[in-house]
Amino acid sequence: MDNKENLLVALGGNALIRKGQVGTIEEQFENLQTPIRQIARLSSNYRIIITHGNGPQVGNLLLQQECCENVPRLPLEILVAQTQGQIGYMIESTLDSELMALGTHDQKPLVSLISYVVVDENDPAFNNPSKPIGPFFPQEIAKTLPYPSVKLEKGYRRVVASPRPITIVEKNEIKNLIEMDFIVICCGGGGIPVIREGRAFSGVDAVIDKDLASARLALEVGVDIFLIATDVAGAAVNYGEPSQRFLRGVRASEASEYLAAGHFPPGSMQPKIEAAMEFIRGGGKRAMITSIEAIEEALAGRAGTEVLADEG
Repeated sequence: MDNKENLLVALGGNALIRKGQVGTIEEQFENLQTPIRQIARLSSNYRIIITHGNGPQVGNLLLQQECCENVPRLPLEILVAQTQGQIGYMIESTLDSELMALGTHDQKPLVSLISYVVVDENDPAFNNPSKPIGPFFPQEIAKTLPYPSVKLEKGYRRVVASPRPITIVEKNEIKNLIEMDFIVICCGGGGIPVIREGRAFSGVDAVIDKDLASARLALEVGVDIFLIATDVAGAAVNYGEPSQRFLRGVRASEASEYLAAGHFPPGSMQPKIEAAMEFIRGGGKRAMITSIEAIEEALAGRAGTEVLADEG
């Protein structure tokens, strides 16, 4: 095996659908070119794993289910599996085109892997579903829904549990593939959430945070560099305020203090910071959060926020 470092790039949902867009397939393919072109160039120097979000795509599938009574409705874990296949195909075909433009597609095997992630059936998150998904409903319809919902600005939305990932089921296969220099696309949408039932697995109605699942995967397969690509330049204190300040390098302990002080909002920057801290404290070499446009710049130390190990 060569001495290349293992790089995991976790693409946010905005890699496919930008704010203000409808989310057509044409838009998604066009948006993918920005991060995937950079990843294609990086693939000559790194062994690469790509993970990705799926929020808008799962939301669209849920909306389609609500609009049609003639087809049996599918449970959430099946919809996650469907989006893993859909987005995996889109990333893989875009990446193949970019590698072809570089003249390296014959040397870079690609694979998209349907991925399960084990969660604890006793995770407290199952007692307090908090992750909004799917379409908005008026109050009178929300009262009749067979699942819990939460009132938001635009109406009521279904909420599901968001348990913490314990282990990635296919970690050994992923490790073997990257050692053979495959570019692996996996853990889409945080993975298909499953619980153990004896020696088997059973899907559950839940959503796993994509960044936390990516950090767990990174530690389990021996990733050196963990990069989260999102729609902002990095992590900031006092975000959105006149005193906003983006962090370039921050120790894990300092990031933890900022987190406790409420600088990183839940559902956006909080899980990204938590994932970066988990990776660094677990022995990873480098963890960073940067914009979709600045993946290469962040790796070169010229962009984004890097979470550093504590001294001593």
